[in-house]
Amino acid sequence: MSPTRRTTRRSLARRRVPRAAALALLLATATACANDIPPAKWSRGLLPDHVTQQGDVVQSLWNGAWIAALATGAVVIVLIIWAAIFHRKRKARAELPPQVRYNLPIEMLYTLIPLVMVSVFFFFTARDSETLTRVDGNAPVKVKVEAFQWSWRFTTTVNGKPTAPVAGVPVHDFHQGPQLVLPVNTKIEFDLSSDDVIHSFWVPEFLFKRDVIPGIAEDNPGRKFEITTLNRTGVFAGRCAELCGVDHSRMLFSVKLVPQAEFDQYIATHQAGSAQ
Repeated sequence: MSPTRRTTRRSLARRRVPRAAALALLLATATACANDIPPAKWSRGLLPDHVTQQGDVVQSLWNGAWIAALATGAVVIVLIIWAAIFHRKRKARAELPPQVRYNLPIEMLYTLIPLVMVSVFFFFTARDSETLTRVDGNAPVKVKVEAFQWSWRFTTTVNGKPTAPVAGVPVHDFHQGPQLVLPVNTKIEFDLSSDDVIHSFWVPEFLFKRDVIPGIAEDNPGRKFEITTLNRTGVFAGRCAELCGVDHSRMLFSVKLVPQAEFDQYIATHQAGSAQ
């Protein structure tokens, strides 16, 4: 290889390194990757520890899908190894194995088995999707979520009385963003809206996210969902999961789950402040 060609390749390699680093930084920013995402464990299929009853449904579907995928992969690998060992070329001269036009039992096998597998996957996915998106409309706590570039506004309604809205600004730490206070062991209905671009409401511990699309009518069930919180208090990070503009990565908020007595006190204070 000539020195000129080597120099050219080295120059191209030097250029690619900063480009790759810039691309990695862009992807990390676009997906809003940060250290506030909860740790995942292999025992949960790398999902975070959920804080809702609906999370049990997601966890079960996720684990079942992984088990089915790994079992299918294991069968395929075994068949590949078996074919490579027992059907390898045994003679020095080129000789084709016996040729057949078709094998009806085998063709039925590799047609029916995938059909059954896909049908089973579809059944459980459709069943769990219906459960996760069901909105009964009888939740005692309702939260209106308004997404905007680049933060959130939360208005909680209890017994038909709304609290004063809690709004935020773009921040670098979810603790500094607007905080949504919710009670444990309670069904909660969310109503999502946006006046500018598409956002996405995401709390990792909910194991659920929903796009916030502008122009959706208030009576459209597609902008609502329900969760039932577990008896687990704490503060959990939330964020926008849809690339929505220059400050997308700073569109952070938090959800604080508190005991019912503490929530009642919070609501009484904020509803009184709203009335003034």
